[in-house]
Amino acid sequence: MVKILVIDDDKQMSNLIRKLLIRDGHEVFTAQDGIEGVQSFHQIKPDLIITDIVMPNKNGIELIADILISNPDQAIIAMSGGRRTLNVNSNEIHGLKGLLHKPFAYQQLQDAVKIALN
Repeated sequence: MVKILVIDDDKQMSNLIRKLLIRDGHEVFTAQDGIEGVQSFHQIKPDLIITDIVMPNKNGIELIADILISNPDQAIIAMSGGRRTLNVNSNEIHGLKGLLHKPFAYQQLQDAVKIALN
């Protein structure tokens, strides 16, 4: 079973993603911001991280950088969009395996997860 950590300050979004990924047979954990996300990462040691970019306390860019310093092969998908957008693309963040623009379709989430895990 693949362990996935979803990090997003929007509880509705993280719960929706969690439910969809559980439906696909994954073990899913959530965190509400970048600080909690880094702590959860070290405890859980997930196969994949799906993180929002714009978050309080520690944004997704900072979180990704912190994790990739000690774990350069970690699979990470970033999410950006909604009410608060940040212009970013996967080529701008070293090590990123995918980028989802909110709102995204279930199939886009499934495809991004499949690509990131391969």
